[in-house]
Amino acid sequence: MARFEVITGPERRRRWSEDQKRAIVAESFAPGAVVSDVARRADISAGQIYRWRQELRGAAGFAQVLIAPAESPAATVANGAMSCPEPAIELEFAGKARVRIPGSIPAALAAAVVKALSRR
Repeated sequence: MARFEVITGPERRRRWSEDQKRAIVAESFAPGAVVSDVARRADISAGQIYRWRQELRGAAGFAQVLIAPAESPAATVANGAMSCPEPAIELEFAGKARVRIPGSIPAALAAAVVKALSRR
């Protein structure tokens, strides 16, 4: 049986806060997530999630993050990258540049590097 939601009053559209949008979009980026399933749970269309993805992609402070285990030394050499002895963040800028920032780098310097590379 179909489910219908009747919205009465002067407001005909649902309003989503930025936090709600970010939470739904983040859920859609989870490993193994299917956008149509996420949309169904949130009671919106899959197209709405894709639109929010585009809007949030341009917003400052939102990026898809992939947390991966540290590579073994054999894997690091096979990929042609150097091994980093301390925890680091690796950023890829639209396939143009890849930067590995060790945790010991001052935050201001890391922010300056990210800002400079994001303009490319």
